[in-house]
Amino acid sequence: MSDDRSRAPLAVFDLDNTLADTAHRQTFLERRPKDWDGFFSAAPQDPPIPEGIALVEEHARACEIVYLTGRPERCRRDTLDWLAAQGLPEGPVYMRGDADRRPARFTKLAVLRRLARTREIRVLVDDDELVCADARRAGFTVVRADWVTRSAQLRAAQEREGRT
Repeated sequence: MSDDRSRAPLAVFDLDNTLADTAHRQTFLERRPKDWDGFFSAAPQDPPIPEGIALVEEHARACEIVYLTGRPERCRRDTLDWLAAQGLPEGPVYMRGDADRRPARFTKLAVLRRLARTREIRVLVDDDELVCADARRAGFTVVRADWVTRSAQLRAAQEREGRT
């Protein structure tokens, strides 16, 4: 393959429960009110998920890696530090705006469509079944990251509260 990564297809990876195991911070979402600051500030301690990490490394051989997360922009520094600490390939990181509360399936599909205007998207890897379903309907190749179990609180946060 050429060294020109700008022509390589894109492999797009979610973070939470795809590459990063969020189980240790689920308790922040079980409280009333939910402790979003605590939830996101604990992200740097997420253990990597071996299945997701292996898939990134596999796709990095032929693709440019892009990270697409529902995490808010205010988590960028911690997110970049976590990716680097795992030795993951560098690539653009797309995050939701701090005030954006749309469901993940809408925010992520909008980014995918924008990226697809100028680059081939080889695959999207995400744990959210609604994101995966909408991306498939839009014609994208999808791998559902089903290697960890999302809590009901995280599922609600992604779909009803637009928080991750």
